[in-house]
Amino acid sequence: MNGVVKAIVVAAVVAVAAFRIWRRRRARSRAQTARPPRPLFAPVFGDVGLVAAREVQARMRGKIFRIGTVLILAGVAAGIVIPVLHKGKHPVRVGVVGVLSAPMKEAVLASATQLHTTVRLIAEPNAAAASTDLRSGRIGFAIVDGRELAVKKPIASTDASTRAQLVRAVAETIGVQKAFASAGLSSAQAKQLAHAKPLPVASLEPGSISNTTAAVSTIGLILLFVMLTQYNAWTLMGVMEEKTSRVAEVLLATVRPVRLLTGKVLGIAVTVFAQAGLIVAFALVLAKAVGSDVLHGAGPRLIVSTLVWLVLGYAFYCWLYAAAGSMSTRQDQVQALALPLSLPILFGYVIALTTVASGSPSRLFDVLAYLPPTAPFAMPVLVSLGRATWWEFAASAAISVVCTVGVAMLATVVYRRAILRIGRRVRLRELVSRTAR
Repeated sequence: MNGVVKAIVVAAVVAVAAFRIWRRRRARSRAQTARPPRPLFAPVFGDVGLVAAREVQARMRGKIFRIGTVLILAGVAAGIVIPVLHKGKHPVRVGVVGVLSAPMKEAVLASATQLHTTVRLIAEPNAAAASTDLRSGRIGFAIVDGRELAVKKPIASTDASTRAQLVRAVAETIGVQKAFASAGLSSAQAKQLAHAKPLPVASLEPGSISNTTAAVSTIGLILLFVMLTQYNAWTLMGVMEEKTSRVAEVLLATVRPVRLLTGKVLGIAVTVFAQAGLIVAFALVLAKAVGSDVLHGAGPRLIVSTLVWLVLGYAFYCWLYAAAGSMSTRQDQVQALALPLSLPILFGYVIALTTVASGSPSRLFDVLAYLPPTAPFAMPVLVSLGRATWWEFAASAAISVVCTVGVAMLATVVYRRAILRIGRRVRLRELVSRTAR
């Protein structure tokens, strides 16, 4: 009884201490909120830095940013952890055509054990039946008369899935076993054993993207789509709200329109990069901690290309959305302008997902990889498929940068002429006709 009382007292003391600490932190947080924004970029960018710092703090303190980040991290964690939990529960089904000797059978089982998985041997009456089971997915691969392994599709060298590793290990192991069976202990036979080669792996269908790479590429496309639409919507709504609330008029009294727009775009860009960096670092650390092979087959090129095109895609679209926001005065006008601007993003996203699933890009898709509105989705897919060389990647990025500069110049003109026009929606043709004069 005394122990229970002591435990209650200790719990009460801990609760009171935690409550006091929470109140102090809350008071500090309120005090910091009341202070003016810290000029994070002011020493380098001046007025642009002040506007960017204000935008960064406003976005990162918002509930949408915090909740969205938590949801994205939860989705990434689920995509990494769930396959690890299921790994090993479902054995790899291996078809066996002909007789598999006891040493070879033990070698196959030992290879599976080294990869922390299990194998179930399925007897096949002939090679035709094994081919049918391969195409239907009933077996993962087949051992044909101890001479070769048969798989449905070629296994890429970057494929780090359990099945791919097991195929390589079994091919090498059975090759060594065949060398043991045909060689003795003489020097010539020992040399033959030392140079044993894995069995040839025959494929029934043409090659395509590996499952691991396809999964990582799909996740990257989803994150690209979510983040581009989210942050571009922030830019659109932020400019419109500043215009309707007359905040822009106050800011423009001391800051030039070009600097104000550039600071807003830069501030949201910093938020984009911070969230993207956090997600990538979290995924890499979690995959390493739980022993996941989800990211192993992707390689650094796919991850880097996705991040690069997130930057280039945001840089291209943010100016368009900012200009559209300066032409709006109501919520319904924002939605009307957001729809046509988001159509290229949606089109690029859908066709990129389709190409990842098929594994064979069309001529149209190759062209889309060089068009700035769709390149953020098309080019990373070509990288994952191994269809883009370094100079093609650089050429597409250069085209996107040049077009972004042109779009930024046009958006700055639209913003400067439309941001102070209150009362009704400003139409683009009015601005164009004014420019022509």
